[in-house]
Amino acid sequence: MAFTEALQSSLAEHGLALLFFNILLEQAGLPIPAYPSLVVAGTLAQGGNGASVATVFGLAVLACLIADTVWFWLGRRHGTWLMRGICRVSLSPDSCIRKSTHLYRQLGPRLLLIAKFLPGAGAMTTLMAGTSGTSLVTFLLYDAAGSAIWVASALMMGIVFENAVWAILALFTRYVLPGTLVVLALFAAFLVWKWAHRARLMRRSHKVPRLQVGDLQTLQSQGLPHVLVDVRSDLGDGEVRIPGAIHMSLDAKAHELNTLPADALVVVYCDCPSEVSAAYLAERIRATGRPRVFALQGGIRAWSEALANPPE
Repeated sequence: MAFTEALQSSLAEHGLALLFFNILLEQAGLPIPAYPSLVVAGTLAQGGNGASVATVFGLAVLACLIADTVWFWLGRRHGTWLMRGICRVSLSPDSCIRKSTHLYRQLGPRLLLIAKFLPGAGAMTTLMAGTSGTSLVTFLLYDAAGSAIWVASALMMGIVFENAVWAILALFTRYVLPGTLVVLALFAAFLVWKWAHRARLMRRSHKVPRLQVGDLQTLQSQGLPHVLVDVRSDLGDGEVRIPGAIHMSLDAKAHELNTLPADALVVVYCDCPSEVSAAYLAERIRATGRPRVFALQGGIRAWSEALANPPE
């Protein structure tokens, strides 16, 4: 009991500061889960061992708003560049941007109401809000509501399951060292598995031949037969497209792939790190017996840059 009492005392004395920075850092993108801390904070508040529920609630929402607003302004100024950078080091580079943009285009700022409950979606959603031109007032209204829902749900769990939380804390203090080692080992195993999956995906991607933008422009200028496939999802009206391209999703059915001419030169392009999505679809098309399939090096961004800066 001595350790448990010391834990209660420490949390009561420094709990608010620890909670604030825990939430701030998690919302900033660091893998430091804050939801369990909020559950414990709810239990402490219910038992009179910490600050009031209202104080914890207000401080937690404030921490969320500070971190999210920073991401929002970064999205306004450097959104596309930041999203590319984040997804380049993501454990799932093939779906990182695609999933984020797909959800935000479907739901708009309403996604902020549930984003904190979706693993890995928080920072990307606030970046999308800034990048897509959502107004600051709209962003703050939805983000404050989403933060309040997220914080309130955790505090309510701590209050409703107060006895269970204390039992878990007591069990944790008894087996703190082995418990910590088990958690760390599981987390490390998960990271190794994800990195192995990423490495395998990148190796497969690199086996797909690339076509340079200059070579594609030569094909077009000479009128040589070819088929362009745009693999980007949920294209907006303002999206840049290569003229003549047909759209095809990553999970296109076999009969859709077979509609492509068997002897055609096919060029697949995307807007993703290392052309991963384009290479994935190109690999699927090649598997249908069409050997002349390429991923466009640099994707739509390289194409746009080539148009903006034509060779002299």
